[in-house]
Amino acid sequence: MTHLVEHLAMGTLPRLHHEHNASVGLTTTEFTCSGRPEQVVEFLGLVCRALGALPLERIEREAGVLAAEGGMSADPVTGELLSHRYGVQGVGLAAYQGPGPDRIPVEAVRETLARHFHAGNAVLVLTGPPPVGLRLPLPSGERPPRGATQPVLRGGAAWYQENVPSPGLALHGDLDDDALFLAVEVLANRLRETVRHQHGLSYDVGRDTVFVGPGQGERTLVLDAREGQDQRVAELLWAETVRLARDGMSEQELAEELAGVREAFQDPRSTPFELREAAAESLFGGDYRDADTRLDSLTRVTPDGARQALAQALRTAVLVVPCGTEPDVRQPDGTPLPKYSCGGGGQRLPAAGRTFRPPLLARLFSSNARRIRLVVDEAGLWMGHPDGTVCHVRYDEVVGVETDGPSRVVFGRNSCFIPVVSDLFPDAAPAVAAIDAAVPESLRYPVSAFRPTE
Repeated sequence: MTHLVEHLAMGTLPRLHHEHNASVGLTTTEFTCSGRPEQVVEFLGLVCRALGALPLERIEREAGVLAAEGGMSADPVTGELLSHRYGVQGVGLAAYQGPGPDRIPVEAVRETLARHFHAGNAVLVLTGPPPVGLRLPLPSGERPPRGATQPVLRGGAAWYQENVPSPGLALHGDLDDDALFLAVEVLANRLRETVRHQHGLSYDVGRDTVFVGPGQGERTLVLDAREGQDQRVAELLWAETVRLARDGMSEQELAEELAGVREAFQDPRSTPFELREAAAESLFGGDYRDADTRLDSLTRVTPDGARQALAQALRTAVLVVPCGTEPDVRQPDGTPLPKYSCGGGGQRLPAAGRTFRPPLLARLFSSNARRIRLVVDEAGLWMGHPDGTVCHVRYDEVVGVETDGPSRVVFGRNSCFIPVVSDLFPDAAPAVAAIDAAVPESLRYPVSAFRPTE
């Protein structure tokens, strides 16, 4: 919805011949420009006026533009890591497409505008003195409350398979912990040396931080992998993380990372980044520490302090790998890292309830089809998969139901989803009726007309 608001606002602007843009992330929507003072005044004024009188009649056309753009609010691997950690809520929604831009009700856009896009929820960032004539004609409003930290759905260390392009790792902790920050920087450099330069399996080690509440969030590492090498890359990623948390780093490694951080902080080009950090802290009620303060704190981190911070975060580590990948990953004590399934592991289909199966012809020719079961009882849905895992979504934990004629896809807060689709279960009309009766209409939406059939 915020992406649609951003497009509608930017679509009102005339042709401008200076640098300008807008972007939507997990936590902020930004409108940016660079130019002469009078150009900055014009751009900011136009954007603010647009947000106060958004051309909602253009929603249908802009929805098509959004579908063509295909943007996401987070890297797909990071999105899946967040969904696993927090469930299908808050930042955990980053992994999901939802109803698609063409199914967003105009009322939802109006609600988003009223809640977020006003003067009480905005921060202005300037890299020069305020230009003459600057006005920000935004509607008035109160800043939404942001005091609470988003609750963690799963905190323990585990690995799981998902439809992602490459392996990734998430560590939960205090985003202001300088020791953990430096430990992750050292880890990223080790991975670059090992996975890329020694083994030639990967090109990039991506890092990100995700804010979920005052001081709390995720630090993620995402490695791309050469075709067919996902398992090896995942194993190296995990093994290097465990080794660093167990054995620590050298003084030289830590000094090298500090030198890089110092160079970045003292580069004059870092000014816009620092201003954005200060703006974000203002919006979300945090305490901004300037570059000198942060650098002074970082220089007091010891190698053992960084090791201990990483060892603590390792207890929360989530490793995601592409579907079909079976890495051999072990905890520091040598025991296998638990594999997660959305059913919780070891869950069985209930004996009671109505059972649905794929068509007879499919079962005759496919062993996978013979293993699939859908069970519907008065509390919710269960689905047994060919690999023996079981998904379960209770009706009171449904966050969305996608409808497509006689088919339904039910999404649970626990990140399980169950496809009650006519191709797979041709006699599932009673199951569809049970879903429609149990799930509020406000949680049901038609499938996007822009989405290809899969």
